[in-house]
Amino acid sequence: MRKLQTTMSVAAMALAVVGMSATGALAFNKKVRKACGLDYQDFCSQYDPNSSAARRCFESNRRSLSKGCIRALVDAGEVPRKYLRR
Repeated sequence: MRKLQTTMSVAAMALAVVGMSATGALAFNKKVRKACGLDYQDFCSQYDPNSSAARRCFESNRRSLSKGCIRALVDAGEVPRKYLRR
């Protein structure tokens, strides 16, 4: 019985972590969506905007992103401040 309770507790914690990371990791705030909309269309529109593939696309095109987009990403904590210096 104790082993079953431990297993269920671990499973519940894992689901909670996955749920939190799925919503937090994929959702961009309104400021980022507004500032990066054209950059998304120019470089990454083939990917779902909330996908990890879109994030990888933005990362691989970071030198071409607009300053407004980079600033919004920095302000949102999505990328390090060093990205502003280019």
